[in-house]
Amino acid sequence: MSETRYPPMIIMGVQGSGKSTIGKALAERLNIDFIDGDDLHPKANKDKMAGGTPLTDEDRVPWLKTIGQTIADGRVDGRITIVACSALKRWYRELLRASDQDLVFVHLRGERDLVAERLAHRDHEYMPTTLLESQLETLEPLAEWERGIVISIEQRPEAIVDEVTRILTGRAAGRAVEPRPGATITGAIDTQPA
Repeated sequence: MSETRYPPMIIMGVQGSGKSTIGKALAERLNIDFIDGDDLHPKANKDKMAGGTPLTDEDRVPWLKTIGQTIADGRVDGRITIVACSALKRWYRELLRASDQDLVFVHLRGERDLVAERLAHRDHEYMPTTLLESQLETLEPLAEWERGIVISIEQRPEAIVDEVTRILTGRAAGRAVEPRPGATITGAIDTQPA
């Protein structure tokens, strides 16, 4: 049985920020479902990106709706889901949030050079490193009113998962948990009591 006291989450950020790594580890730690949003892209999107062409908003909308529906379907079935998804623009996040008002965004924030260094050591099925610049230009950081946690990727994945877990577990227990250095909270993150 999946844990249900935590909110559904989108692990967001540019390519190479560690969305899938953190999403999988966090889902395992919290005993909730994980889905890599990349797996939900239609073939046409994957082909376009593989060719080095950034997706347009029109390309992204059906994909974002599929992610939102996946989260909503999980809730109906009594499951909480974490999805790795870039969610670069605020209106993309609003579209995702329309599927579940409790949705929380965990923004993996990193400097360009650090992300580029990571990408130099990674081989992705259809995301060439040349798309990093367009993603950085497109990225709109979480606004103060958006429900989320912004956390630096200048630390080990385990430390990121530990901090997000600490914040969510504290909130689920009804405690006001302040983020440690390298993390900030935006908006109100509410969880269900244990």
